[in-house]
Amino acid sequence: MKQLEVQIMGQSYLLGCPENGDARMLDAVNRVDMAMCRIRDAGKIKARDRIAVLAALNLAFELPERTPNGAPAPAAAPAEVNGNMAQAEHPQLATLLQRLDTALGIDGRLL
Repeated sequence: MKQLEVQIMGQSYLLGCPENGDARMLDAVNRVDMAMCRIRDAGKIKARDRIAVLAALNLAFELPERTPNGAPAPAAAPAEVNGNMAQAEHPQLATLLQRLDTALGIDGRLL
């Protein structure tokens, strides 16, 4: 396994990467960096760990769901985590965010 040095939201990381997996790893790094920067630039959340959790939730939500036969399901609307939309149109996401807030404590909320 080789190592790649990458930057995510201005911070360097040394990542393990399978042989011939450079392109996929760099694509994943780019998607994570863009998702985290988009949340940071919105200005509502400052803590890096909370930004990372929201970016992970958004990226996981965007993954195509699989049908029972293994084929990708029709694309769903991307997750836009902005309070009202999360609660009104994505009740499961709102519940998950509430559970994360409880687990992270009272030092701040994800949203």
